[in-house]
Amino acid sequence: MLNRKDLEQISQRGITEEQVNHQLEEIKTGFPYLKLAAAASVGNGILRPEAEACDRYRKAWAAYQDAGHKVVKFVPASGAASRMFKNLFAFLNADYDEPQTDFEKTFFDHIKQFSFREALCDKCKENEGKSIMQLLGMYQYKSVVANLLEPKGLDYGNLPKGLLLFHSYPDGPRTPMEEHLVEAALYAACQGEAHVHFTVSHDHLVLFKQKVAEVKGKYEKLFGVKYDITFSEQKPSTDTIAANPDNTPFRNDDGSLLFRPGGHGALIENLNEIDGDVIFIKNIDNVVPDRLKTDTVTWKQILAGILVTLQQKAFGYLRVLDSGTYNHEKLEEIIRFVQRDLCCRKPDIKELEDADLVIYLREKLNRPMRVCGVVKNVGEPGGGPFLVYNADGTVSLQILESSQIDQSNAAYMDMFKNGTHFNPVDLVCATKDYEGHPFDLRKYVDKTTGFISHKSKNGRDLKALELPGLWNGAMSDWNTVFVEVPLSTFNPVKTVNDLLREQHQ
Repeated sequence: MLNRKDLEQISQRGITEEQVNHQLEEIKTGFPYLKLAAAASVGNGILRPEAEACDRYRKAWAAYQDAGHKVVKFVPASGAASRMFKNLFAFLNADYDEPQTDFEKTFFDHIKQFSFREALCDKCKENEGKSIMQLLGMYQYKSVVANLLEPKGLDYGNLPKGLLLFHSYPDGPRTPMEEHLVEAALYAACQGEAHVHFTVSHDHLVLFKQKVAEVKGKYEKLFGVKYDITFSEQKPSTDTIAANPDNTPFRNDDGSLLFRPGGHGALIENLNEIDGDVIFIKNIDNVVPDRLKTDTVTWKQILAGILVTLQQKAFGYLRVLDSGTYNHEKLEEIIRFVQRDLCCRKPDIKELEDADLVIYLREKLNRPMRVCGVVKNVGEPGGGPFLVYNADGTVSLQILESSQIDQSNAAYMDMFKNGTHFNPVDLVCATKDYEGHPFDLRKYVDKTTGFISHKSKNGRDLKALELPGLWNGAMSDWNTVFVEVPLSTFNPVKTVNDLLREQHQ
């Protein structure tokens, strides 16, 4: 099936022949569905801390920052903005010249409210000799859209989402990347230093670096911090082979194998190389203007405070277990912590002898930890918090996507449809053990939680293999805690018209 040229191509990507054959087998056989115990809810896997507890957690986080730890803000930012403009691309290619759909009408009716309006107007004047409003007055709607999306204009159809102008301010508009720098200064800085890491596509790396060089000094002066801003790209070795519908390798027109990015789960490799005591993770497009940042900052502090409080307890128990100086009463205390605070339950735990119990408890305590904000379900597409059975028989908290659930199981689908909460990708992570050594995060991935998606290239159907998602299967074997956060902290931008929402104005 694989020839000599194939093997050379595979080797150049840092992938082995065995990996490719294994991927083809996974595409052929698919992945097993997960066994669900319940959808997580407040009181059953989701915390809803009272005001007094929130104050305590914020103080715990402030004390942690003052102690000189290294905190990193990790932002997946490789996504292109093309999907944001899907409707406008359709308008450009339509056989009509004036807005017809509700989406098109909304865009043009409110075009003055976008923060990119001045930059777009400048491009229209440069290329067409007329302003936006003059072009619209002449019914040249497509000229305006072309100047927004195409290389001759702002090129927004090809830029990364992180470099688009999202929000307006008196001193000029800001990109999402800049909003993340502001956030880092407000809740992730330690002793005057803020570490921010963006994962970007190779094609956009230079643009990101140029923008950082342009704005870094401005925000350092504004917030009195020094930024350490780093970048990484998704590794070619995490790409996965594509297959034809009959499960044979998909080949390009020149006969070479087609490899595709393995989804955001590939970023576990990038996260694994981050040196930080605490790492915040949030998507590039989930940002708000300064006037609405108070809730975001407050709840990031609360999540981080919960994380370091739980971590301190776990570290204390690990020291006790490693010292050998404990009694059965102490073991009962540790069991309660693992089951109640970390929400990891073993149905037959009472059957374990003390020696086996210590091994079990140490294994569950000594692993990466994450605290995840979850919001009330408002019908957004995406994953949710669940209690799931693991391979070792334990039940723990996971974030699941619909593709991981057996659609033919009515009880499971009922859980998914009626789940009370949604995952907005709002994580705070601890990735070092109690002696300060980094965990190898690749060891905590559930490799059976990938999924197969159906795509096409040049009009030909193909099967694509998605790796276990970064906050799904890639963190499957972490200690996980869910905390309800307000909807005001979740403001993603999926289409350009989302920027017209009050939260982005």
